[in-house]
Amino acid sequence: MVLTGFIYFYIFANMQPKEAVKALGALAQDSRLAAYRLLVQAGDEGLPVGEIAARLKVPGATLTSHLNVLRNAGLVRDEREGRVIRCRADYTRMNALLAFLTENCCGSNAASCAPTCAPTRRKRP
Repeated sequence: MVLTGFIYFYIFANMQPKEAVKALGALAQDSRLAAYRLLVQAGDEGLPVGEIAARLKVPGATLTSHLNVLRNAGLVRDEREGRVIRCRADYTRMNALLAFLTENCCGSNAASCAPTCAPTRRKRP
């Protein structure tokens, strides 16, 4: 079953403009965008905060600040596992943002808004 942007938008969430601005603002910084992309690539498992800091070569305090911005925008959630805090991308929220951005794409001709190529998977280092 192929979902049009319109149907997809209402299935996954009805994001309001203020929420979209907050999410886009959270992603509008190099380190935060890199951290978010890393979490999206990590999948449902997510990553421990220490591993994110090591991979991005960002000091812990700086990363904490960046993750707080992403959390406040609803793009990232975390869970304590003993002494480790594991962060995960919130895919529902990510999909709601994408749906919001493409809601009126190409008027009512959803076929012309389809991606021209499928994203490629990069191998993990």
